[in-house]
Amino acid sequence: MWRSSNGNMRIDTLKTSIITIPALQKAIMLDHLKKEAMVIPMAPAQAAPSPSGGQQTPPGAAPAPPMQVQDLGKSTIEGHEVEGKRYVLTPPALPQMPQLPQIPKAPKPPQSAAPQPPQPPQSPKPPQPPQPTVTEIWTSVKLKMPVLTKVTTAAGEQTTYCKPTSTQEPHPSLFEIPPDYKLKKS
Repeated sequence: MWRSSNGNMRIDTLKTSIITIPALQKAIMLDHLKKEAMVIPMAPAQAAPSPSGGQQTPPGAAPAPPMQVQDLGKSTIEGHEVEGKRYVLTPPALPQMPQLPQIPKAPKPPQSAAPQPPQPPQSPKPPQPPQPTVTEIWTSVKLKMPVLTKVTTAAGEQTTYCKPTSTQEPHPSLFEIPPDYKLKKS
């Protein structure tokens, strides 16, 4: 992954590369096996909605709880100064389970050797309250890129580490279509 100071970004995989050029509102997909390039127009970035024009809550529904943001301060990861933030999102409480109808109990038959009728099934256990999602992001001060991201949910924890190798400006040719690639129509 490369990012230039003007916001251009390139992400390489084994077979493809995706180059985004925000100033030109375009993305370029390179297919390294076929030596083809496809230019894809990008939608312009949208401004954040105003607080009064935010998400509408349906009538009768509880509003979504706000996300808590905690500043974790500055630290160093492999010699790179980073700033950390923790985002905690608690899902809304589950609605109350409706009460199941009660089955009237039949009078007890006289003691005999007759088989007993089957018992009605037990009601299911109520679901556990939702666990919050906690995301911790450590961003390089100089590169403006996440270096370490940890996402913790009820399903487990996922950690993503992007090792910053160079703080030098990448060569401009990294964000261009190679001369031996054929331009494919999108």
